[in-house]
Amino acid sequence: MPDMSASASLAMTHLVTLAKEVDEDKVTPGVLGFIVFAVMALAVWGLMKSMNRHMGRVDFDEAPDGAGASGKGAAEQASGKASPAKG
Repeated sequence: MPDMSASASLAMTHLVTLAKEVDEDKVTPGVLGFIVFAVMALAVWGLMKSMNRHMGRVDFDEAPDGAGASGKGAAEQASGKASPAKG
């Protein structure tokens, strides 16, 4: 088993020398950071496009000033569903 620990320590010394080649004052996101940013940008663009399409389909008619005070009755009148009169 001593051979295994010797090879492990040799591998660690190679990895440490590779780590020392990187400048400690310079950190860059690399390719993975660019890919993540590009995917997020495409997702936001798609969501904005979808939102604009859905907002274009909205048909908003503002209720007159007096109709908003009566609550549920105004909503039924606006939809054309009048409740039958009791009596």
